[in-house]
Amino acid sequence: MPTNEEFLQRLLATFRIEADEHLEAMASGLIELEKAPSDEDRTGIVERIYREAHSLKGAARAVNLSEIATLCHALESVFAGLKGGRLPTSPPLFDLLQQALAVLGSLLTGPAGAARQAPADLARRLEALASGAQAEAPVQKIPESPAAPAAEAASPAAPGAATIRVATAKLDAVMRQAEELFAPRLAAAQRSIELGETAAMLAAWKKRRFELQPSLRSLERSPGQPGKKRQAELRRLLDYLEAESLSLKAVEDRLAKLTRASERDHRALSGIVDHLLHDVKEIHMLPFSSLLGGLPRLARELAHDQGKEVKLTISGGDIEIDRRIVEEIKDPLTHLLRNSIDHGIEHPAAREAGNKPARGAISIAVAQKDSNKVEIVFADDGAGIDVARLKAAAARLGLVSRQDLENLDEREALALSFRSGLSTSVRVSDLSGRGLGLAIVREKIERLSGSIVIETRPGQGTRFRIVLPLTLATFRGVLVRAAEQSFIIPAVHVERVARLAAQDIRTLENRDTMPLDGQAVSLVGLGDVLELPRSVSGGAAESLSVVVLGLGLERIAFRVDAVVAEQEVLVKSLGRQLARVRNLAGASVLGTGQVVAVLNVSDLMKSAVKSSAESAANLPTPQPLAVAAELGERAQHSILVVEDSITARALLKNILESAGYQVTTAVDGLDAYTTLKTGAFDLVVSDVEMPRMDGFDLTARVRTDKQLAELPVVLVTALASREHRERGIDVGANAYIVKGSFDQSNLLEVIARLI
Repeated sequence: MPTNEEFLQRLLATFRIEADEHLEAMASGLIELEKAPSDEDRTGIVERIYREAHSLKGAARAVNLSEIATLCHALESVFAGLKGGRLPTSPPLFDLLQQALAVLGSLLTGPAGAARQAPADLARRLEALASGAQAEAPVQKIPESPAAPAAEAASPAAPGAATIRVATAKLDAVMRQAEELFAPRLAAAQRSIELGETAAMLAAWKKRRFELQPSLRSLERSPGQPGKKRQAELRRLLDYLEAESLSLKAVEDRLAKLTRASERDHRALSGIVDHLLHDVKEIHMLPFSSLLGGLPRLARELAHDQGKEVKLTISGGDIEIDRRIVEEIKDPLTHLLRNSIDHGIEHPAAREAGNKPARGAISIAVAQKDSNKVEIVFADDGAGIDVARLKAAAARLGLVSRQDLENLDEREALALSFRSGLSTSVRVSDLSGRGLGLAIVREKIERLSGSIVIETRPGQGTRFRIVLPLTLATFRGVLVRAAEQSFIIPAVHVERVARLAAQDIRTLENRDTMPLDGQAVSLVGLGDVLELPRSVSGGAAESLSVVVLGLGLERIAFRVDAVVAEQEVLVKSLGRQLARVRNLAGASVLGTGQVVAVLNVSDLMKSAVKSSAESAANLPTPQPLAVAAELGERAQHSILVVEDSITARALLKNILESAGYQVTTAVDGLDAYTTLKTGAFDLVVSDVEMPRMDGFDLTARVRTDKQLAELPVVLVTALASREHRERGIDVGANAYIVKGSFDQSNLLEVIARLI
């Protein structure tokens, strides 16, 4: 039997789950009430919040949480005043009520005794407010809802199907068991195929036996054979064959019966697995409203802190999706909301000056795209994204060369927002501005096998389109072969499977491409991207099998040896030790028992871009005249290397001179600045940690000097923290290279872009 302490802990765990539901319902009700609904709707909303406060008070008393019970009692008094029309609604009242809910939340999550004085003070303020309202004349009587029970009655269950509270650990266990049934289902299908093949072999054997029997009979009757002994041997053989026919007939009947039974069992097992998995998935599914419920309150608090007015509209919250996806997508949506309010929505005065309503509008619309995918559209009517500033920030960080930036269209330029460290904000706030949020948003969404794209109109707002699968456990996959190995590619990202004639392959900027819908799409080998040894082939094929993958706005064609089939796939984790292997999302077991890798499309696309760039870089050695011309061009560029370490200074000087540049050295920032004022240079490569004047101060001084302000500066340092990177960019460095991941080809590539 459990002890009293154990029982109390279980009771408290149950109470916290119930309390969270009551708090969420009260918070949602207050948001609705603040929107000034009609009298009829206001009646229902106040009644609902009143009953939630009453139920939470009773539950808190049951587990001896007196502070929560006292605060809930004070809330009851306020809502009673609202019900009776004795207490008018006002912004200060809503602020006080939201503060009470925040304190209740802290009491539920914080340590025992935390914030002990604040709940008591707040309860007294609420009681005083309610008592003062009772002494005044009624403002407006809110009629009792006809269907509402007495105030002291327990909160009734919500209308609809009966529900129970189930521990997520149990749901996860049942889900895993149901998913495991896919393996025997696939095995049963395979056994059915094998039995059919065995039956075909038996039929062929039977045919050969009947073909042999006439020959043996003829041998028996033919003259010139040896004596009686030989004839007796033949007789015994014939008798055996005649007796064997009965056995063969029995085996044949047995196999036919077994085949029929196997097919019947396979159909039954498939039906059971499909229904069981469907039912368990339904249990595992949660409506989006369970995720979106807390966002209106968050939006209100963020807007209030920023001195802005925001109206958040949510639609499609009844669409259900895998609980694991709901939990993972919460942080990305929260970040988008913070970013929108902090940087997107303007202050009321600025909005009115731009002929906009003073209150900004943010909407979250959830819609089912097809049977396997759901789309979330997050939109605001704020200032939008300045694409020109975005390109400038990318160039300043050295993420994209200036020449490449000029060739980017608007959609490709907006995709730069997802690069880590890139931000167009001129300030770093508590909410956003460091350029990391959108990179994390995309990483989390792509980890869920989803995609995100941005649409924006300057001065009119920004829209994020997020596409997610409905479930994570099973999906449709395309089985392909490459480099003599099998792989599964999630079908949700497969835009097309085709045969490509060899003569249709075109070379564009030293990279293979194929025509697709009037555009040239990069073509890479799947085996090459996965760095697998190439299989020995008998020669160039006339046609190739190609799988075109799409992620967001990006499309890449992958060359494979064969496209085998499309089938339902159960993906299994690789375990904690291999949780983040590049290009792999997990593994799956085919019906044959073969284990195949499930590819991570997001990683695969990034690896393909890297592989394609490396292939383009590994060009044939230029002719002597071309080499001379290139070195001659570089010899016209002068670089100043600033490094206090003799070894590092000599290394950098040797690398740059070997590449054909003219190099001058300086031992610290002060020496470098003096050298810059007395000579002409095209670029500075500097360390950061140096005596007298470090690299940050040198860069800042260069940027404030009118003669040197446009001079490119590359910082090469061992300081790899985010703060140091941000400081390097803040002082005006064009590129920041960490020595821990230093690669001389990377340095030369950055210099080539900047000069």
